[in-house]
Amino acid sequence: MIIETTQNSGRVLEVIRQVKERSPEMRIVALADQFDLGFVRTAHQAGVTGFCLTATAPDVLIKSLELVMLGESIVPSVVLRSLMDAAPQRQEQPLQDNTAEPQLSDLKSYKLSARETEVLSYLKEGTPNKVIARQFDITEATIKVHVKAILRKIGVANRTQAAMWASERLPRQDGPSVNK
Repeated sequence: MIIETTQNSGRVLEVIRQVKERSPEMRIVALADQFDLGFVRTAHQAGVTGFCLTATAPDVLIKSLELVMLGESIVPSVVLRSLMDAAPQRQEQPLQDNTAEPQLSDLKSYKLSARETEVLSYLKEGTPNKVIARQFDITEATIKVHVKAILRKIGVANRTQAAMWASERLPRQDGPSVNK
């Protein structure tokens, strides 16, 4: 379901909650010229799985809707940057020295297998499951199993968060080549 959200946000949230009550499996995409961070948080809690900007190119909008239909959450990068800027720094995490290379030994505490680490490096590059499966000559379903295991082990909710997590923790390299 696509809902245009530039109108009364209270009413829009009410409609979203009603739809989710009647059809919990329904995937909802909010469409607007811009998003207020408070609305994004509240709408996500109410059940919105995708946020798309009206100024988005048609092909990007179509791909975003396809991803939502496949179960992924979508947030425009401009909204994501705003959320990251607004997020308070966790005090229990020391500031990272970005000049030091992350070490693979740091990943051992997450108990990722060698294959999961390889898959994670592809996720970091934004590579789709189908392409990753071809690289390893295994089924796409097997890659999905690896991705779910990775998400669980590193404590994130989706591929985007896993990619961000990996970009902070995996050693920098030339990256996987999808043209092998």
